[in-house]
Amino acid sequence: MSARDAAIIDVGGGSSGLSGALLAAGYRDLTVLDISKAALSLAKSRLGKDAEGITWIAADLLAWRPARRYFVWHDRAVLHFFIDADDRRIYAQTLRDALVSGGYAIIACFAPTGPDHCSGLPVHRSSADDILDLLGSEFNPIDSGVQVHITPSNAEQPFTWVTARRAPTG
Repeated sequence: MSARDAAIIDVGGGSSGLSGALLAAGYRDLTVLDISKAALSLAKSRLGKDAEGITWIAADLLAWRPARRYFVWHDRAVLHFFIDADDRRIYAQTLRDALVSGGYAIIACFAPTGPDHCSGLPVHRSSADDILDLLGSEFNPIDSGVQVHITPSNAEQPFTWVTARRAPTG
């Protein structure tokens, strides 16, 4: 299997341009999951006919159960909306249920110095160690850091980014 055939899921991908960029780069097994049907519709309309090459799932991540496994789990800005410890544990279990042995989790959420609310909702800010602790000992850190995102209103939002690999079994 070539890297371009690897199954990738973008959780909270909604209207993000990531799926289109991955398609343009030759990736062929893409899934976008988002709670917002409107955001998914926007992404589909932006991609036009290319949207047919993507699996679109409108679901609440905490209630969703993966029907298959993925090689890459990508989350930019979903995890920080789960402020309850039980919800965060469900998130981590869903990630583990969805990710193959040897697969990669790429997660970004508000850093400890980031905002405490987003879109009017409270958020849970995390360091790289917080995210790795949530994932559990079967995940090995590959890279982490903080990146400052500038919003359309020119506000700074520090994000913690973590890339971790699930230990291969067997």
